Amino acid sequence: MLTDNTYLARRLFVLGEWGAALDVLGPDGDPELRAEIAVDGWFFRIEGHEEAEKAVAALDPTSSTAHLLTARLAYSRLLFQRAPRPDDRAVAEANYRAAVETGDELQRGWAEYHWAVLLDNIDDDAAGAIPRYEVALEIATRIGDGLFESYIIRHLAHLQEPAERIAMLRRSLHLRAALGARPQTIAAQAVLAEYLPEDDPERAELERTFRPGAEELRIGWLVSQD
Repeated sequence: MLTDNTYLARRLFVLGEWGAALDVLGPDGDPELRAEIAVDGWFFRIEGHEEAEKAVAALDPTSSTAHLLTARLAYSRLLFQRAPRPDDRAVAEANYRAAVETGDELQRGWAEYHWAVLLDNIDDDAAGAIPRYEVALEIATRIGDGLFESYIIRHLAHLQEPAERIAMLRRSLHLRAALGARPQTIAAQAVLAEYLPEDDPERAELERTFRPGAEELRIGWLVSQD
């Protein structure tokens, strides 16, 4: 019988059961894992921002995890236009920079990736984003982190020619599915469907597949499309 609450919380996290993961972890569980789950749940569901912010505030503010999650909260407020703060753009970049400077190799890679997304999605600065995506991708592939790679190539794909774009989106989807990362797989199905021709049977099948999952997990930026 499994008794390791941290392990169970991580498995529920991967399945997109954010609330259950936090319940299993409990108030005395790993504070960094609690903050990561809360921030991820906010990002996918666009719910629970206050809880996520409190979880991040409980961390050592000088830690690379705190820097990265603080930046992600600021970025997501801008992206979703949910009560964005005047300094969110500056806070996001400053904390991504701090995470790059203080984190271990994987944390630096994630910080580079998220910094690239900030430049790409908020500033519309693809030229500035690409070198950071490339640094992140080099780290992800060298250490063999398939989930991390799936995030990077999903964002790099929109900068490629159509054939390469579709190939990258399919690889991102396959990586996520193989790892059992349910919310990320659903998101990858939605993105691939968006880029396929409207009369492509694969697009219709992907849409039939991802929509029920998006509704079950309440993925805010997919359910809202309905």
